[in-house]
Amino acid sequence: MFYESMHWGSPEFTKIENGENFNYRAHLHRCFEIIIILSGEMQVMVDERKYTLKEKDALLIFPNQLHSLSSQKSEHILCIFSPDIIKTYFNKTNGLLPTDNVFTPDDYLINSLKKLDNDSTVFEKKGLLYSFCAQFDKNAEYTEKHYYKDKLLYKIFAYVEDNFAKECSLENLSKQIGYNYTYLSRFFKNMIGISFNRYVINYRLSHACYLLNNTDSSIINCAIDSGFYSIRTFNRNFKTQYGITPEEYRKQK
Repeated sequence: MFYESMHWGSPEFTKIENGENFNYRAHLHRCFEIIIILSGEMQVMVDERKYTLKEKDALLIFPNQLHSLSSQKSEHILCIFSPDIIKTYFNKTNGLLPTDNVFTPDDYLINSLKKLDNDSTVFEKKGLLYSFCAQFDKNAEYTEKHYYKDKLLYKIFAYVEDNFAKECSLENLSKQIGYNYTYLSRFFKNMIGISFNRYVINYRLSHACYLLNNTDSSIINCAIDSGFYSIRTFNRNFKTQYGITPEEYRKQK
């Protein structure tokens, strides 16, 4: 299992792929993901639930849901997209998970997604993705996100989500959940592929990008509200991650 940390903070990120006979190991990411089966059959695990998808079946995977995909004979279309591009729906469902990730979009939506590509305008992408979410939401039931509290990895994610804007250290986490510091450090690095400290920095940068794009708060306040108490540290990490300064990033919105 690993955590895909690419595209942190990119508010208009979408990635559309067509493929066949697809296999992908268990992973997590901060984006929503839609998988539609065009022909054949695919096995998909979402958290601990196994789905068998057939032609015209679709799956909406929420941010930070563990999932894997496996098929020997299938055609599919896959769309991964930032929560920020559908932020009204994301705000409605934040803290919730669907009791069932499967839905059946109508032919119009499926054909529209086939025509969409990575070069389509953000308005075309946003309109279609909102339509998918609306169709999913029409019959969806939700439950509170408890992060599978008996599972260590989700305890760590929950801790970061609750504490990223203040002191968020592995030492405090180890005391809070009763695990050895060294064990936690190795466990997280092995499971996610990056260090705990790097993950926290990425999470903070992602939140800062959201604030820069969606509020008029000053850059200093965006940094502080995201857990950076040194503007120099914030600027350095931001430039390293995105290749531009926070000021330049904000001008792009």
